[in-house]
Amino acid sequence: MQLQRTSNALAVVAALFIALIGTARGADTAVPGWDASAFRDESVIQIMTTEPDVGEHWSKLWVVVIDDQPYVRLGSRSYGRVQRNTTSPFVKLKVGDQEFDKVKLEEMPDMKDKVAAAMADKYFMDKLIRLETHPMVARLVPEAAPASSGTH
Repeated sequence: MQLQRTSNALAVVAALFIALIGTARGADTAVPGWDASAFRDESVIQIMTTEPDVGEHWSKLWVVVIDDQPYVRLGSRSYGRVQRNTTSPFVKLKVGDQEFDKVKLEEMPDMKDKVAAAMADKYFMDKLIRLETHPMVARLVPEAAPASSGTH
């Protein structure tokens, strides 16, 4: 009986240790300045795409936060720019006075209704004007800078 309690306790300690390592690794990949509250507080963000014949273009998008994750809807023009983007899968993003050089627009078609409802709650005009369809709903996912591997 004592042996079983000891092995159960060791299993719990091992599970906690593994969880702690996972949490520490997640903290290492955090992107400085990336905070859901920054997106919640802004009404418009900007993404920059680069097209072969056009060059750099900044698109303004409405943004909502659901479960601490920022989401956008792209209209036909913005979606086309993203499809032709030469820096794919990354765009540059401005939110408030911060810029992020490598952000993925992760398509989330299953979030279409939730994002639409959140947009309608946040933006009064979204309730009035539903002229444009939105071919893409995306979560904004920052790319963490690689850890420096300098020698000391």
